[in-house]
Amino acid sequence: MSETATVVALVEGATERYFVRDLLAPYLGEKGIWLEAVILSKPGAKGGDVRFARAQKDIRNLLKQRSDTWVTLMIDYYGIGTDWPGYAESKRQADSAAKASVMNGATAREVQTLFADRDPDRRFIPYVSMHETEALYFSDPATLAAGLGVARKGIDAILGECREPEGINDRPDGAPSKRLKALSPTFKKTVTGIGIAKAVGIDAMRRACPLFDAWVTSLEGLAGGAR
Repeated sequence: MSETATVVALVEGATERYFVRDLLAPYLGEKGIWLEAVILSKPGAKGGDVRFARAQKDIRNLLKQRSDTWVTLMIDYYGIGTDWPGYAESKRQADSAAKASVMNGATAREVQTLFADRDPDRRFIPYVSMHETEALYFSDPATLAAGLGVARKGIDAILGECREPEGINDRPDGAPSKRLKALSPTFKKTVTGIGIAKAVGIDAMRRACPLFDAWVTSLEGLAGGAR
């Protein structure tokens, strides 16, 4: 029997922690990967202050704690600090895939430079998503509409405008969670949202969201400590 790989995900807030705990950890657990979430340390109780100066301390501590674990990120581009590696260059990119490539590549290089003695080139997997977690729920419009108790046409209109779930985070007032709140005023991220996420499922999200799928694929590759 192959050895279980242990991965610690540094996440932005409670929504991401519940998403990892309730969806992604069970999903990857079936593939021989033990995944747990740790919320980015910060003053106050809410996310949104995603500065690299803060995150790098947590990354360092997680890499130092054990040499036989992997560390990954689940941080979204929405509201990220301007001090983040690759931020300025990412703003010059035309599409989400290019932005993600710049951000993830620059983050990996910076962590490798800062913590070279902790084997980060092998043990660190960055995932700066181009959207809030709620964008993933648009992967199954019918299930999302049912979970919100609204007509599907509102969901389809958003997807028609943004073309794909991972393209929804186009402006501050158009963030996925704000769009869902506009459709259903009773929507709550950590209650309604996580329930909808469970109904949609990781497989549907992977089919509709190539950047998310690429991250999950990289985590799957850790099974048996193979990376």
